[in-house]
Amino acid sequence: MGQVCRLERVVTRDGQETREVAYAITSAGPEWADAGALLDWWRGHWHIENRVHWVRDVTLGEDGSRIRTESAPEVMAGLRNVAISLLRLAGASNIAEALRENLYHVPRLLTTLGIVNL
Repeated sequence: MGQVCRLERVVTRDGQETREVAYAITSAGPEWADAGALLDWWRGHWHIENRVHWVRDVTLGEDGSRIRTESAPEVMAGLRNVAISLLRLAGASNIAEALRENLYHVPRLLTTLGIVNL
């Protein structure tokens, strides 16, 4: 164990302000990471969580998936990641909105993603 850090944040939900405290342990000692670096790492972790995992869980319903045997869950996770990445590369900032926009326009979507040329 190199360091323990404590992060305090003020969160406002439904007009109510609350204070949250979270802790983390890292193997990086103070000579490798100061408070600013630790905060950057923490934010980087949540950036990934919010940008990929949350989209997979909530927008694409990964947690509710009934696919559970052999390598199928990993394959589906990979396909979900590819779908998210392709939509982001095509300029989508909101994956749910992009999915709704393309729901009835599959040929246009495949053309936009460069999968087919129509």
